[in-house]
Amino acid sequence: MIEKLSLTCDRLLSHRQLACCHSYCGLPLHGNEMLIYSNMDIEQQPLLLTGHHGEISAMTFGKGSRPVLLCSASADYIIVWDIELCQRRTQEGKVAAGTVIGTLLGEVIHLSFCFSDERVAACSGAAVHILTSKRHEVISTLTGHLGPLTSAEFCPWNKDILVTTSEDRTFKVWDLKMEAVCYQSFVLTASPLLSVFFLEENRHLITGSVDGQVWCFSLPDNHKCHLVTKMDLQKMEKRHHQLTSSHQAGVADQSAADKVETSKPILKMALCDSFTGTSYEDRNSPALPESPLNAELKKKEPNHPKKKGGIKEQPLVFHSKVKSSGYTSAPRRSMFSPKTNIQKNPSSKKDAKNTGLFLRDYPADSAAPTVPQIDLSTGNKPVYCLQYSGDGKQILCGLGDSSVLLYKSSLTGSPAVYTGHDKPVSSVSWSLNRQWWLSASEDQSLRIWTQGSPEPVIIMGNSMFSKPIRSAQFYYLDKFLLLASGPSLYLYLYNVDITRDSIKRYQQRSVVKLAGRFATTSATDITALSAISDFFSYIVLVCGSDRSIQVFDMNKGTVASELPDAHNKAIHCVTQNKGSMFSTQAPDSHNLFLTSAVTDGVKIWDLRTLRCVRRYENHLNRCHPCLSAISPCGRFIASGSEDNCAYVYDIRSSSYLHKLQKHSDTVLSVTFNPATPELLTGTLDGKLRLFQSSSGACLSHDTSAAVHSIPNMTA
Repeated sequence: MIEKLSLTCDRLLSHRQLACCHSYCGLPLHGNEMLIYSNMDIEQQPLLLTGHHGEISAMTFGKGSRPVLLCSASADYIIVWDIELCQRRTQEGKVAAGTVIGTLLGEVIHLSFCFSDERVAACSGAAVHILTSKRHEVISTLTGHLGPLTSAEFCPWNKDILVTTSEDRTFKVWDLKMEAVCYQSFVLTASPLLSVFFLEENRHLITGSVDGQVWCFSLPDNHKCHLVTKMDLQKMEKRHHQLTSSHQAGVADQSAADKVETSKPILKMALCDSFTGTSYEDRNSPALPESPLNAELKKKEPNHPKKKGGIKEQPLVFHSKVKSSGYTSAPRRSMFSPKTNIQKNPSSKKDAKNTGLFLRDYPADSAAPTVPQIDLSTGNKPVYCLQYSGDGKQILCGLGDSSVLLYKSSLTGSPAVYTGHDKPVSSVSWSLNRQWWLSASEDQSLRIWTQGSPEPVIIMGNSMFSKPIRSAQFYYLDKFLLLASGPSLYLYLYNVDITRDSIKRYQQRSVVKLAGRFATTSATDITALSAISDFFSYIVLVCGSDRSIQVFDMNKGTVASELPDAHNKAIHCVTQNKGSMFSTQAPDSHNLFLTSAVTDGVKIWDLRTLRCVRRYENHLNRCHPCLSAISPCGRFIASGSEDNCAYVYDIRSSSYLHKLQKHSDTVLSVTFNPATPELLTGTLDGKLRLFQSSSGACLSHDTSAAVHSIPNMTA
């Protein structure tokens, strides 16, 4: 990073929006004047702009490169300036002038142009004013936030969408045509939201708060935003400091005592073109032109029949409804009586319910979940797979009788039962938006379901695969379906359509298209796979029946690395350290993954070196495919076992931390709740057991260092 220009201001500007673009940057001078500097020619004299009477509170450049527009605001005027025109007028000895587009709109704290530079959004108090950039005209004024606005930005792919943030700790998505709110977020944090930024490639919006927290939401065409991921910059910096200072413990202790913790307000965000990755993943912004990840599914436009012209049939009366004469109704037997059992407004209950949507951080210092809370029977059928939804509120259970059960995370009430497979269910997977989920089976079929419907919206079978589907999941922020059958790895595009024709009830409207098929290097059958869908990742881990681990780079569609003879037997489980949206781990933590094999225990690997760094062998696993899992905080490992127990390991120690006894049979599956310290186990005889963390117990405060201080060990 090279410094090109350094400027000194004549007063404190910490609470003012300053302007900067690729070509220019601007600063207020004497309160009501502006100096515009050229970033290309730093020797050029700055341009002086005058016209405001009050103190300038906000300024911003337009999105276009020619002409370069600047908008500035004070309590008296909002003015748009053509920078190149102002420069020419100054060179001719004339006074540079701008166009007043707003007058007396209050103290404006934030300005933004739309992407065509035709409109300007000005935040003043709890309102945002939409102005035209050509003349003095207020197009609309939008109100609805409960606190002062902090920012407003136009959507780059839809000119009629505006997103605002406020001190009321929420953001709103506005439809500028209707001048109405089309989405309102829940209260995200205890601190005000300050800024918003759009990722056009992924159609995501990102918002940041005063206390250094960042949320990423999807923004689909229906404007129903869904949380994709969350980060806490203060925690990330603290953990990074712990990692970098671990080699200088004495110096770190001394410096930590002298430091004062400061907040990390997210004042503004921008797209970083490139940064250094730490694994096989190429993180420099987009996929390669020939990458299979660039595949797109062409959606068919709905074929609406054209309305025929002519005179419409009109009712014989002026009203759409005609009041009954009452002759056919029974005569009244009682006089008027007052209502004495009036219920309260149901909206208050709804508001009280919505308060539970606040996202709480996963407690990084809690003890491992070892206290048994619930024992439940699913019907004496093996529980082959378990998965929590991303918000931790629901659980999918794939059973040996070919059915899938959907429970609440509390395991109360009767589960929803989904049937249709003919053989045991091998894997289940939630989508990020939690609107649908998939199940794969030994019957060589895959099904996608939506909640509330007993019938799948997508069925993939009918000899599409020659061998059973060993593993399947959503991938690449749910853009693809990823599955393994035989020696092949399949990548499918899909579109879920939940509409149904009452006449053609069983006709599938959803679409599936093969985007790529990839074979293992030795043509060995795939026994397990793992990929991350919570964020963009090119890495897919594949384990083969020849006991190998192969790392697929899906950006190139090739095997990037291979490790033969990773275990003594074929690997039946591979699990990456995915974390959760409630927990923040250091970026390097995602390079760790687990593998499990019969008679060979559990191994943890580092993706950067593809070496085994630790082994966990206290549990018993001689014949059944017992699964393993990593906790969202990255500190614990859980594994099933054939001695009717589940084992919990501290990731830093090879010996087990807790032995969870009194299961009724072999523990086949284990999974951690992503939102709270809970562990769920499933057994060979169809029993579920829920374990919680002991209250007030703390095991270690060195959370992320635990993941990275694992000494290197050979397998």
